[in-house]
Amino acid sequence: MEKLFSYGTLRDATVQRAVFGRTLEGTNDTLDGYRLAQVRLADWDGARISGGDLQQTLAPAEGECVTGAVLHVSDDELRLAESYEPREYRRIKVRLRSGIEAWVYLKT
Repeated sequence: MEKLFSYGTLRDATVQRAVFGRTLEGTNDTLDGYRLAQVRLADWDGARISGGDLQQTLAPAEGECVTGAVLHVSDDELRLAESYEPREYRRIKVRLRSGIEAWVYLKT
């Protein structure tokens, strides 16, 4: 089982059912050292699922934090998340405030 930190659309149950075919279990957590930033994506297939072309991303910001949810996903579901996320995003491993290590997507 993998852990995926979501601070945006993947926390929405409707988006989860569209991407993964089920609602995911998760717990609230915080990522320190980042802030939310909003970007408009011109070429993102996920816009039809999430309802718009505005997407949140993370920007490094000392002294700030982002709240979200740690979602528990299988390896196959992690690949589904990869196909849902915009092409401009990359997946990195982070350590959350709780000490949990999780994957997170952010715009490169």
